[in-house]
Order: sequence, then structure tokens, then C-alpha cells
Amino acid sequence: MSTLSDCQCPDAASTGLSRRSLLRGLATAGALGGVMTAVDGFNAQFAFAASPAAYTGDVLVVLSLRGGFDGLNAVVPIGDPAYLEARPTIGVPERSLIPAGGIFGLHPALAPLKKFWDAGTFGAVHAVGQDNPTRSHFQAMQELERAAPGSSLRTGWLDRTLGSRARGTIFQASQVGSNEVPLALAGPSAEMAMGSLDSFTIAGAWDTAERKRWTKALTAMNAGAPASIAAPAQATLGATSTTAALAAAKYTPAGGARYPKDSALGKALRDVARMIKADVGLQVACVDEGDWDMHANMGSADSGWMHDHLNDLAQALAAFATDLGSRFRKVTVVTLSEFGRRVVENGSGGVDHGHGNAVLLLGGGVNGGRVHGRWPGLADGDLVDGDLAGTTDYRAILGEILQKRCGAGSLSQIFPGLQGVSPLGVMKAA
Repeated sequence: MSTLSDCQCPDAASTGLSRRSLLRGLATAGALGGVMTAVDGFNAQFAFAASPAAYTGDVLVVLSLRGGFDGLNAVVPIGDPAYLEARPTIGVPERSLIPAGGIFGLHPALAPLKKFWDAGTFGAVHAVGQDNPTRSHFQAMQELERAAPGSSLRTGWLDRTLGSRARGTIFQASQVGSNEVPLALAGPSAEMAMGSLDSFTIAGAWDTAERKRWTKALTAMNAGAPASIAAPAQATLGATSTTAALAAAKYTPAGGARYPKDSALGKALRDVARMIKADVGLQVACVDEGDWDMHANMGSADSGWMHDHLNDLAQALAAFATDLGSRFRKVTVVTLSEFGRRVVENGSGGVDHGHGNAVLLLGGGVNGGRVHGRWPGLADGDLVDGDLAGTTDYRAILGEILQKRCGAGSLSQIFPGLQGVSPLGVMKAA
């Protein structure tokens, strides 16, 4: 929901626009972009009101590293002799790594997160994969976010998670930093998407006076209308009332936190922190960071594409955790990517699409300071068609987060077919 500077919406009072045409215009302009379904019951006075059945679990932040994150150069298995043999030019040497226990070391660009690793609130799981791996970005991400292999379900795992709870506020599930709702939220549960808090407004309502005019017009036009028609406008007014209040308040990150300058990820996580601290009812925040498809010119341990992306990621996450202060203990961040990269570097100084990968975890309930999961090895005989094997189903990680930190009971409706999975010990019980 962002204001469009080229919006040509006519004045409602002078043209006699119908309710249907006005709402269609709002949706086209992006004003209703993330308010999708099940929004009845909200009103223009919503602001910061919480749900009667308040959710008490962690805020789950799902950070999608789109393009195929190279877990092998982020959480480096330096003690596996096949690692540097497979990556003689792009491999990270042991002298550059941050010790991470056992055979592993962290890429030096992750240094901003070292204090959280040492404190046990930042950790990783390696050799993570999904059933029926594919090297197609679209198919792999679709299956990752649907998380129901072998079934006919078309909803996303986050939508099914939300469907198992009492309905929360309109901010319950929010995509932040993009107006594109991820497949993980596809389904009947309500969700919203915003480019940023400060730009989240009705197109054409550029100041307080205009917001009042739009509020009056939409309220009058929907008086007595069925909930299915009136609810989107009511939800929009309530949501934009809240974001306008947040935008008007000067925000200074707490604890000396410094988000990386000119970082889209930093800006999105800063907005997530603002929403958490404002108690708007956020339960799930989805954030994307792209450009991880590093087929060529990945760079070295101290410079280049991978280094710079990892450093932006680390700075943004470290600032987010610091900014949250005491709220950090009730927040869990998990990174997901559609697949990892192949073990052997290619002739262009990069790595092609692979399978097994590393998942990063940050939060007060994380059992961190270590790399979890069963390491399968990188010797030729241990690989799956040239890829790191996926010995841990990513759904087992998500399931442990949901059960230990987010109040979930049975996972059978969220992750159908996931059976016989032993707890990994990646999370502490809330």
C-alpha cells in the first residue's frame, strides 16, 4: 500500500463515484494491496487495539534469501578436507573464519553477529533440504513455501499456521519491504503487504486533511453495506490510521542500533522492529532479500558479491536485534532459501544451483552458538548428484520453532506428511 505519485484518481465528491468503482480504484492504486480476506470486524478506530484472544508466542520473522543462498560459504565446513578441494578459488580459508565449533567457521562478513553467536542467541542448522529437490527457482520456492510435498494443498505453511489460531489484528501477518505477498501466506487467512510503514497510505491521502476526507467518504459510502463489501475499506482505514501515527512519530532505533545505510533489508527490518515495539499485533513478518544467485564472480573472503551481501545481512540483523532491546527475547528470525549451491565451484568464479543448505536462526529462544544438524560430508560418495545432501528437513526446524516458541500443538495440519522427526534442539521452550 504505497502512495502513487502519478495517481489520476478523480475527486469523489465531484464525480459521484460508486462504492464499487472507488474500491476498485483504491485496489488498483495499491491502497488495498495487502488486505485480502477475513477482514470483517475491524473498524476505522482500530489503531493499536489488540485481538481479544491475544497471541502470546514469539513474533516469527521469516527472512527469505531468494536466489539460492550459498550456505557452504556462509557457514563453512572448513574441517571437511573436500571443501577447499572443491572450491580452490572461492573457498574461505580457515585463517579468515570466525570459529563456530567443530568443523565449522562463519564467514568473516558475519562478524556483526558474533556477539549474538557468543551469547547463544544466533545459531545455524546445516545440510538442510526439502523433499524432491529441484534446481528450478520457481518450483523450489513454490514447494518450500507450500511445505506440503505429496499433497494437493495449495495454501502456504504460514497461512495454515495462522488458520490454527484465533484471528488477530489486521497486522497479524505482514509482508514488509515489498507489496508482493509470498506464497507461504497464500490462503484464506488475512495478510497484508507494505513497501514501508512511511509509505503505507491510501493513494491520494497525502496528509492529515486528505486522510480525514477519505475516511469520511469511505465510511459514508459503506454505511449499511454488507460486511463483505464494507470490511476492506474499514480495514484499510484502520491500518492506515495506525501507520500514519507511526510515520508521524520520529523513530530512533534503541540501544545505539545502526541499520546499514541504503540497505533495503535494513529498512524492512527497521520497520518490523517499529511494528513490534508499537504493539500493533504483529505475529508473522515476512521479509525478502534477493540477489543470492551467484553463478559468477562470487568474490573472496574479504570483498565481492558474497562478502557484501553477507555483511549487509549481518549488519541488518544485528541492528534489528539490538533495536528490539528486551523485546528480542520474544522474537525468532529464521532464514529460508529455495536451495543451496553445488559443492564444486564453476569456471566463472561462482557456484550453480544445488541442494543442501544452511539455515540461520536469531532470537531470544534460539539455542545458538553452534551448528546443528547431521553433517553428511563433502566427499564424492557423500554427495547427491554433486550437491550437499539434505539430512534435515527444513520443516522440522520450522515445526520446532512453532511448537516451542509460537504455541503450536500438532503439526499435522501445518506440515502434512511430516512424521517421525526428532527434535533438533535448535530452540528453547518458551
